[in-house]
Amino acid sequence: MKLIGKLVIGIIAGILIGLMNIGVVTQFFVTVKNIFGQFIGFVIPFIILFFIAAGVSKLGSKSGKIVGATVGTAYLSTLLAGIFAFFIAVTVIPFLNATESPVSEGSGVEGFFALEIDPLMGVITALVMAFLFGIGIAKTNSKTLMNIFEEGKNIIDLVIAKVIIPFLPVYIAGIFVELASEGAVFDTLQVFGTVLLVAVIAHWLWITLQYVTAGVITKRNPFVLIKNMLPAYFTGLGTMSSAATIPVTLKQTKKNNVREEVANFGVPLCATIHLSGSVITIVACAVAVMSVLGDYTVPSFGQMLPVIAMLGVIMIAAPGVPGGAIMAALGVLTTMLGFSEAAIGLMIALYMAQDSFGTAANVTGDGAINLIINRFAKKDGDSSVSSSDVA
Repeated sequence: MKLIGKLVIGIIAGILIGLMNIGVVTQFFVTVKNIFGQFIGFVIPFIILFFIAAGVSKLGSKSGKIVGATVGTAYLSTLLAGIFAFFIAVTVIPFLNATESPVSEGSGVEGFFALEIDPLMGVITALVMAFLFGIGIAKTNSKTLMNIFEEGKNIIDLVIAKVIIPFLPVYIAGIFVELASEGAVFDTLQVFGTVLLVAVIAHWLWITLQYVTAGVITKRNPFVLIKNMLPAYFTGLGTMSSAATIPVTLKQTKKNNVREEVANFGVPLCATIHLSGSVITIVACAVAVMSVLGDYTVPSFGQMLPVIAMLGVIMIAAPGVPGGAIMAALGVLTTMLGFSEAAIGLMIALYMAQDSFGTAANVTGDGAINLIINRFAKKDGDSSVSSSDVA
């Protein structure tokens, strides 16, 4: 929650500095924004490569159909959540006044100098390499490569936690300095305030749909099931981390009568691969940013569906730190939607403003996934999970 406070301060400071429009100061913040934006672009392929490869290599070593059932159900939930968010966003956003006068990205403010930091590989190349090595490591059980990717993951996780996330308030300030100096900041904030409210409402609607589905399958009252998961929701709200909320999610999932061996396996796995709340926010915010910035056209459902499908895959690479999901998603936004630095900066600001609510929706939804898996495991007579699954 301290991070959100710092981001708010960064936004306010950026607006004030931009409105004063002191040439040298404005240029300084724009320069910092440009350099940091280049650095983020450089790190994105490494996030995808190391996090997905490490995750797939461990997932592939597990056995039993419960693994496939959990992964498939989690991915389907994430995919449907993104589709749900898209239709809500394209229904609500056109009614916002700010979309009548979209902001142009053609900024008249330039930094002191331009520094280009080219990524070592493209996002799609990193994604293909991640699955190639992840599956290869799982099949060959190569301890050496597994350690390399795991240590690479730890290094990138450290960069995100110690460099990118702490510096985000300054980066966001630079974005709003630029917007304010162009006179577009208040229209932008009007749209963003509404979109954040829409995202949180969409989270709760999706949680309700998840538990109604789980309730129908398990023949139990969905609202009692949701009530039992509220401690996990509020813990996620405070920690902004699915990983940090695992103990509470696990406890409340078991309270909903999910068998211990299923919950012990399913909850930690879903904390990594099931990010329906995060995808709802990313999709809604992407539509908002494309509506605000006049250089973009909001895509049709047919154009957006592959983006949502890819986001579901990329979420495997989401680091377990605040803002980790948007860091992983930036590769999709840049390659498939053509987002520029300005659009990326607005996406980060929007996402981080509600990250706690997205995390809360993620962990609460994990309980519904495990209820469904528990039901089918019983139905199939699968009374136990293999020791490798639980491990």
